Amino acid sequence: MKYVTWAAMTIVTLVMLMGGAMKLMGNPMATASFATLGLPAVFGTFIGVCEIAGAVGLWVRRTSLFAAIGIAVIMIGAIYYHIMHTPITEGIPAMVVLICCGWVISRRGGGVIG
Repeated sequence: MKYVTWAAMTIVTLVMLMGGAMKLMGNPMATASFATLGLPAVFGTFIGVCEIAGAVGLWVRRTSLFAAIGIAVIMIGAIYYHIMHTPITEGIPAMVVLICCGWVISRRGGGVIG
């Protein structure tokens, strides 16, 4: 099962690093959703930093659970955005990341929440 957990962590890490980097670079495609939701541009920067920190935190045993929870919260927001403002198929990557985070939470959370 540890290989499945590592695979889930790898998927989440790659998606978060790419998404976070695009937000920090100000890519219009990555930051347009914040304007659509009426959020300030600085919120996109904050989410980008959180995504990168979460991607790194997944690989540190002491922070892995909390990083997965934080990323899951961000993905719930992303899914909400896609349900309300885009074709639902555009939200599939966020759903996959949320499922992977759920797996990591279930595997890493035994001592803290179990």
